[in-house]
Parts: sequence; C-alpha cells; structure tokens
Amino acid sequence: MTAVEIVDLNFQGRERVIAAAVLTGPDGFAVIDPGPTTCLPALEAGLARLGGSLADVRSVLLTHIHLDHAGATGTILRRVPHATVSVHERGAPHMIDPAKLISSATRLYGDQMDTLWGAFEPAPADRVEVLSGGEQLQAGGRTLEVAYTPGHAVHHVSYFDRDDRTAYIGDTGGICIVGGYMIAATPPPDVDLPAWYGSLERIAAWQPSALLLTHFGLVPDASEYLPRYRVVLDAMAEIVRQSLSDGESDQERVASFVARMRTEARGALSERDAAALEAAAPFEQVWAGLARYWRKQAQ
Repeated sequence: MTAVEIVDLNFQGRERVIAAAVLTGPDGFAVIDPGPTTCLPALEAGLARLGGSLADVRSVLLTHIHLDHAGATGTILRRVPHATVSVHERGAPHMIDPAKLISSATRLYGDQMDTLWGAFEPAPADRVEVLSGGEQLQAGGRTLEVAYTPGHAVHHVSYFDRDDRTAYIGDTGGICIVGGYMIAATPPPDVDLPAWYGSLERIAAWQPSALLLTHFGLVPDASEYLPRYRVVLDAMAEIVRQSLSDGESDQERVASFVARMRTEARGALSERDAAALEAAAPFEQVWAGLARYWRKQAQ
C-alpha cells in the first residue's frame, strides 16, 4: 500500500473536494497539488498532524496549474525559501508570471475569485523546475516518474512511484468523491478528447495498482477504474455533443445539463457528497469545456 498521506483541504468548508498528497522523506515533505491559498491553513494543519510544518516542505509537484491545484504554490515558495516547484513547461511561465492565468480565471469566477482561491503569488523563476515528460524526480524520499498527460489541460502531467505503484494523476482520471461514482472534469479552455485518451493509455501503461485523484483521494483498483472512467468521459462528451444539435439556447442547454447531473449525482451519493462533487467540478463548466471542444471540431 502506498505511503502517501492525504490532507483534506476542506475547500469552502466542504470535506472531500480537494486532496493534497504529501510524501514524507528524510529531509522533509513533498506536496503534490497544494491547492488554493484559501486552503493553506488546512494544509498547514495537515502537515502539523504529520509531525512537521510548512517550513519542512522541500518540493511542490504540480499536476497542472489550475487554481484549485496550484494556487498556493507561490505563497508557499515565498514563505519557504528552500522549496522548489516542478511543473510542465507549458504551465511554468504562468507560475512565474500569473497575470494571464488570473485574467482567464476571472472570466470564469468573476467577483468570487478571492473568496474561492485567494492570492496567486508568482513563483521565483530560479526555483521552478520545468518538466516536459519522461523525467525522474527525487521528492519526499521517493523516485517519481513523470508523464505528460494532456486532455484536461495542455499543461497537465502525472507522476508515478514505481516502488509502491501509485500514480498521481490530478484531473486526468476525473472526479470520484466516494463510492465509485465518477464524472469527467472538463472545464474550458483546453479539453482535447483524443489527447485525453492517449493520456489514459499512458497512465495504464505504468500498470499502477492505485491512483491518487486530487478530487478525491486514493483509488485502490487502478486497472478497474481507468477503463470505467474512459466510458464515463465518452458518455458525458456525447451528451454535450447531442445537446448542441437541438434548438435550444446555450443557457437552456446548460440548465438541462446541470439538472441532469444533479439528479444523477443525488441518485448515487448523499447530499453532502453530491455537493462536494459539484464544488470540485461545477457542472456549468463541465458542459462549457466539452461544448467548446465540439465546436472547435466543427470549424
């Protein structure tokens, strides 16, 4: 079984929305996806439960740079001068200068930016390790292999610990809060289904025994989960594709999609877990990312 510790970041006061993965080595912690700055107190509390503090963080590993995964990184690096961050080459410039990233996110979240995410501070360029895929990293006392895994985002990577066969796959495996019920995570603007299928194959080729999802936690049977997720991703993409051929407005399409998703989620999960699912992947954004993908294909 994996030696990873999972810290529930209690996003917006909800359990099981964002998980930070913590690896503990002889020289300190490696944190995979530390979450947004609004959740930094929860991360600090989790590190304290593990017998350390933020000052013991030696490395931050990002699967990608979306605010729910990476937002606290610059703040951590400012407060911990010896810490470094590893991130894909297409995300690295936005960690160093996050102005464009913040502008793009503001178009989605508007005046909720500070409430949801807090500050997104720049990372010092000399402490950014740029990844392209194929590297091996030493972090948290482990050796991690890196693969480029786009589909959810063009700057997405995944990490694999060959010793305990755990793959840290961010949002490439979608959202699974509890009980095996899963949905795709497809926000705009980078959804690319063929790239996503290739990424799932790349992860499967590692032959992992377990998966770590940022939303949420450890999936112990990777060989069963990955093909099921491919089916779910296909099905959700087809629902959105078909919605674009009806005579409704986008507002009506989104409303229908959200209502369907909420009904299905509450049929499979408790109210609390269904709400956590939607907090992790707002259903309006799930529709918007897939709709953008299909419309690009039609051009």
